[in-house]
Amino acid sequence: MACTGPVRYAPGRRLPNGNRYFWPPCMTTHENTQACRAGGPMMAAGEDHAVPIVDMLLSRSGTPVVDSETLITEIQKRVWGALRKGYEYSGPFDESENYLRSHVFSKIEMGVMYVDLVGSTDMTLELPEEKIATIISSFAQEMAYVVRRYGGFVLKFVGDAVIAFFAGGDSLRIADTVVECAKSMITAVKDGINPILNQYDYPDLRIKVGIDHGRALVVRYGADEARAPVDLIGPVLNIAAKIQSHAKPGQVLIGIDVYDRLHPARQGSFEKIEWKGTDWKYRSRRTGEIYGVYGYKG
Repeated sequence: MACTGPVRYAPGRRLPNGNRYFWPPCMTTHENTQACRAGGPMMAAGEDHAVPIVDMLLSRSGTPVVDSETLITEIQKRVWGALRKGYEYSGPFDESENYLRSHVFSKIEMGVMYVDLVGSTDMTLELPEEKIATIISSFAQEMAYVVRRYGGFVLKFVGDAVIAFFAGGDSLRIADTVVECAKSMITAVKDGINPILNQYDYPDLRIKVGIDHGRALVVRYGADEARAPVDLIGPVLNIAAKIQSHAKPGQVLIGIDVYDRLHPARQGSFEKIEWKGTDWKYRSRRTGEIYGVYGYKG
């Protein structure tokens, strides 16, 4: 039977060109979600036509695919070398700096990731300072390697935290990529770094990850185009940091602006976080409502 009635739009879901997702009026939200995961009928509302959204999502190009076994093998070789032979890493910031310098004073849509090492303070009480420095440096550099394997940029290291961003291309691909990168980071620590640390009776590392999506402004602090420091500023960085601070060890949390852009199959791996009281008080920059946060179920 043909659908009749007004088109109902999916709240908060838009294509990169600003057009909204919609589903046929004869379907409920739940029915559409299930149908979408099975192959559609969610549609993309355009000016003159509609395209099945699942066809578009499944045809996303450019999302990196990283082999976990190869990644873990590479990580273990470098970490073992750092602990045993004093292996020194090369800096991961050249690509990031070049990208930012080419976009100074521009607003860029991006996914932002904060990765924090849990329990580093306790480690400082158990291990010699030089070993702590090697472990934290290896952790930060290995997280940077994962970011680069997924086509991202390392913005900076802050203490025992890594800040990265993913820009360029459409926002749907960025969301998928940054989430896959975060999952690989969890695997890299658990199956790559920790087994090597265990050989030396060092404690396991644990991380927590916060991700958000939005626009950030590239700033340059000084007139020297080649040498003046460059950085990113904007609410997306602040919210990503806040999201990360609420994550548990081993957990990946994402903002709703990331969740809404994920492939439906990936959305099924996340569940909305229900906060208690004033645990989370941050509001959406678009709607003014409490900003939704979703946790990866693993």
